Amino acid sequence: MRYMMMIQAPESAIPTDPAAMTESFETMGRYNTELVEAGVLLAAEGLASSAEGFTVTKEDPFGEAATVTDGPFTETKELIAGFWILDVSSRVEAEQWARRCPVGPGVTLAVRRVHEMDEFSDVAPAEVLDAEAALRSRIADRNDR
Repeated sequence: MRYMMMIQAPESAIPTDPAAMTESFETMGRYNTELVEAGVLLAAEGLASSAEGFTVTKEDPFGEAATVTDGPFTETKELIAGFWILDVSSRVEAEQWARRCPVGPGVTLAVRRVHEMDEFSDVAPAEVLDAEAALRSRIADRNDR
C-alpha cells in the first residue's frame, strides 16, 4: 500500500539561515535513512521555491490552449515544499512514519493513500487497465537501467 506524504508550509517556514539549513538537512537525512533502512521509501524530493514554479489553467481538458502563470505564489498560504512516497503494509504504519517526520512549527504533513490500479477493475475498461500496466512496465524498465 503506497502513501504520499507532502510537506505543506509557507515559504517563510523554510530555513534560509545557513546553520538552520544545515541542521534541517542533517535531521531530514537521518529520517530518510531510517525510511530506506526500513525498506519503505520509494521516492523523496524537496521542491524549489514557488518563484521557479508556474500554474497551468485549462478550459478544455483535451485541448492544448492554456493559461500559464509564473510564480511566486505569494497569495498562497501553504505550498507543497517536498514529498515522500512510501510503500507500507497499512494506514497505521504510514501514520507511524508520518508522526516521526521531523517537520517544525507552522508546517503540516499531509498524507494521502495512492490508488492501486486494481481498485479500478470494476469501473475502467480492460483495455485501459492493460494500457496503464504496459506504461508502468515501461517506466520500471527505464528505472532499472
